[in-house]
Amino acid sequence: MLELIIFFLIILFASILQTSSGFDFSIIATPLLLLLFSPQEAIHINILLSLVISFTLIWKVRQDVDFSLLKKIVIGSLIGAPFGSSLIFSIVNITTFKFIIAITLIGLTILLIKNFSIQPTTKRDYGVGFFSGLLTTSIGMAGQPLLLYFAGTMKSKEVMRATTLAYYIFIYFIGLLFQLTMKGTSRIVWVNTLYALPILLMGLIAGQVIFNRLDQKLFSRLIYLNSAEVSYLYRW
Repeated sequence: MLELIIFFLIILFASILQTSSGFDFSIIATPLLLLLFSPQEAIHINILLSLVISFTLIWKVRQDVDFSLLKKIVIGSLIGAPFGSSLIFSIVNITTFKFIIAITLIGLTILLIKNFSIQPTTKRDYGVGFFSGLLTTSIGMAGQPLLLYFAGTMKSKEVMRATTLAYYIFIYFIGLLFQLTMKGTSRIVWVNTLYALPILLMGLIAGQVIFNRLDQKLFSRLIYLNSAEVSYLYRW
């Protein structure tokens, strides 16, 4: 019973965070779900719930999606994904790679807090997609590079959230197909995913209320705080 309550609290917190900020559900949920489930089960539950969140919200925010930017990010991620799953770890081990990513994210976050802006260019759009694809297949972190880039290029909070949600649908659908094809699934995954749906709905509603009350400045601060938390989680 205690494990189920903890599971529900994890889902509630992560879903509120994604709905209110566009922050990747998996970044918070996956490390905590690993305390309750096997790695494969945690990843499958995370992917399924991430897709539910994205599909639920995307219709409401579809008019805010920057489709031109989304296309370039998707193409970049398709190029970057194979590097994360194969080439990277023939050069460095996973612990070293995570540490490098953590230091990089901390550095970028500090620059953004200091009001360092990034001039958006086509090459940088493809580049952030490449980096996101690489991180997705290596350590399961799809959204953080996008949010930092969008914050640095002064994208509005509406565009940031909508475009990242649209991207999550693509990247996690690909991830789900890969997981089901290569590793299969289990009854535990589907049962717990169904249990989580009412809690997820509560998180979506609460997150939307919070999002509507956030101004652009406070929204940016939330992104920076989340980036610092992610850097801490992935430094190990």
